[in-house]
Amino acid sequence: MNILWRLVSPNFGPQVCKYSKRSLKSVKFPFGSSNSLVHGIHVFHCPDEVGIVAKLSDCIASRGGNILTADVFVPQDNNVFYSRSEFTFDPAIWPRGEMDEDFFKLSKMFNAMKSVVRVPEIDPKYKIAVLVSKQDHCLVDLLHRWQNGRLPVDITSVISNHDRGPDAHVIRLLERHGIPYYYLPTTMGKKREVEILELVHDTDFLVLARYMQVFSAEFLKSYGKDIINIHHGLLPSFKGGSPSKQAFEAGVKLIGATSHFVSEVLDAGPIIEQMVERVTHRDNLQSFIQKSEDLEKQCLVKAIKSYCELRVLPYEKDKTVVF
Repeated sequence: MNILWRLVSPNFGPQVCKYSKRSLKSVKFPFGSSNSLVHGIHVFHCPDEVGIVAKLSDCIASRGGNILTADVFVPQDNNVFYSRSEFTFDPAIWPRGEMDEDFFKLSKMFNAMKSVVRVPEIDPKYKIAVLVSKQDHCLVDLLHRWQNGRLPVDITSVISNHDRGPDAHVIRLLERHGIPYYYLPTTMGKKREVEILELVHDTDFLVLARYMQVFSAEFLKSYGKDIINIHHGLLPSFKGGSPSKQAFEAGVKLIGATSHFVSEVLDAGPIIEQMVERVTHRDNLQSFIQKSEDLEKQCLVKAIKSYCELRVLPYEKDKTVVF
């Protein structure tokens, strides 16, 4: 492989209850000053029973923490409990390691399927790799947001099956920030999945920013972590090449975008975020496509932020709870 930050290879979750949303200015801190406090997030998924909220609240309050927001969801026809709490705490009183131990005890007590705590100011950012094909509007948007500190991740690499010249805007932007670009051309019989796995093994999740390749079940199993995808909301009516042109010529009045987790079934994984916008007879093909691409950018960013803020939980087989 030829390396100059750019590697080229010729082979290649319904009803939600919300409680106590308060600003930091309105909160009284019994332990220490507000300057010493940091922000934590905890999500919980377990079989439903009486007393879960009380135990979660006591776990935080007994350590001097203060709950700012608590969202709870219990399906009417399913005996499961979902919650997401945001709280402030003093690390000197409640060290990060002890916090993990306390929430782990709660997860054992209630046989939790999922219990995750995150402290954005202390914990490292999620590491991601972005995969992209020819269309790079989503990639460029992610890079600019990341550059401006508006995307809570570290982008470790960009992988593409489309070659970009050294003077391309994306390449110059990546080189300026020291992010490697891997060009791995694909064919029908060679998806380069082994090489991709080697490049992304230390990431926390993957983002497909208009990557027009389908991963095999073997790849998904080997990677073993979440993959977030974005696609236009014109499916299933306008399949194949130039879907926006097809939709424009059909005179549709509503367009959209969908961001979802990748599963073995094409474009059918659990949905994280969806957005829609109206188009009219006044739109030409260029404005139609621009609106569609803008929706894709916004929808993908919203899904990534929701994921990083622990707002997304699995619900039933193919659904999500999104607090």
